[in-house]
Amino acid sequence: MHFSTRSIHVGNEKEPITGAVIPPLHLSSTFAPDGDFSKAVYDYSRSGNPTRAALETTLATLEEGCGALAFSSGMAAIHCATQLLRSGDHILAGTDIYGGTYRILHKILNRAGIETTLVRLDDEAAVRAAIRPNTKMIWAENPGNPLLSLVDIEALANIAHEQGALLAIDNTFGTPVATQPLTLGADIVMHSATKFLGGHSDLLGGALVVRDPELLKELYFIQNATGAVMAPFDCFLCTRGIKTLELRFREQCKSALWIAQYLSHHPLVRKVFYPGLASHPQHELAQRQLRGSFGAVVSFELAADYQATQRFVASTQLFQRAVSVGAVESLIEQPASMSHASYDKADRQKAGISDGLIRLSVGLEHVHDLLADLQRAFLEALPPSEDKTKSSVESGRLPQYAYLS
Repeated sequence: MHFSTRSIHVGNEKEPITGAVIPPLHLSSTFAPDGDFSKAVYDYSRSGNPTRAALETTLATLEEGCGALAFSSGMAAIHCATQLLRSGDHILAGTDIYGGTYRILHKILNRAGIETTLVRLDDEAAVRAAIRPNTKMIWAENPGNPLLSLVDIEALANIAHEQGALLAIDNTFGTPVATQPLTLGADIVMHSATKFLGGHSDLLGGALVVRDPELLKELYFIQNATGAVMAPFDCFLCTRGIKTLELRFREQCKSALWIAQYLSHHPLVRKVFYPGLASHPQHELAQRQLRGSFGAVVSFELAADYQATQRFVASTQLFQRAVSVGAVESLIEQPASMSHASYDKADRQKAGISDGLIRLSVGLEHVHDLLADLQRAFLEALPPSEDKTKSSVESGRLPQYAYLS
């Protein structure tokens, strides 16, 4: 079956007793099965729940994995994956990663004697140079957050497996619509299900999907022992969201490309980060690996200081100032003060996350309205001080129509 069909039907078979086309929501925390209790499929919801199992079945088929686990948050999923490691092990992670991931790697795992090195994972020579004998995991985001960098998953998998390490890919921004890392050699795929999978800013969840049954058993043991499982109602909402994932994501990608093109011509924008632009240094890799859906997140750097950037982020109306991405409503943020504030300042600057950087999550509003919202912010938050500047600011509104015709 095609992706869209599987997203609707696999894991969501009709309920056999009543014939309900939507499986019931199982809120029970505990179960009283007949017969041998030790052989029961469900006994306690931390260990397993029918609603969670349905979602996990859907996630596994969409990512081409042997199984999946649903967690209470994306960070809980990341924490579970890193619990595969032991004191003295080493993680190699990308420089373009979410602030929460940076925090858990540098300020939680280090307490257990697990060391992390950040390196540009798109540089094969740098990756090989950073590998140590005790490197047990490579952690990458594809695309990265917030600079939308890409990694060659197949090449990175080869490097990891030569070392005997696991390759874990955070596929939150890419989604299985654009890429399925397990088919390219990755061992673990992680999702913040809060984002594109759920798609409506109304649930909190995470997921791990793997291709090796033995690895799935080990991760399940850790999850069951530590207890960070997704609640049944959040599972129900996520399952509902996934049914429209492909439609939502492809439409959001179209609008994101138009917005990226508009911003790339604006005189007050220093740089645009978006893999769908021909100017992106990894555009060729994006065309091959993202299968034509370049993502619904656009980042750009203003030719402005920290305070002016904060004014801009606070000036939009349709783009609401908030962390998170992937929902039907558009969001805007300044990573330096919001999603990536947990970075040590030196590491943030080294990674290229400047004070003028802005991240957009493009929703499903009409792209004309989103462009008008950005134009208004340019004029209100960055008022011209001289006629020359005013002329430049106003010229930023001209290119949009060419990309919408």
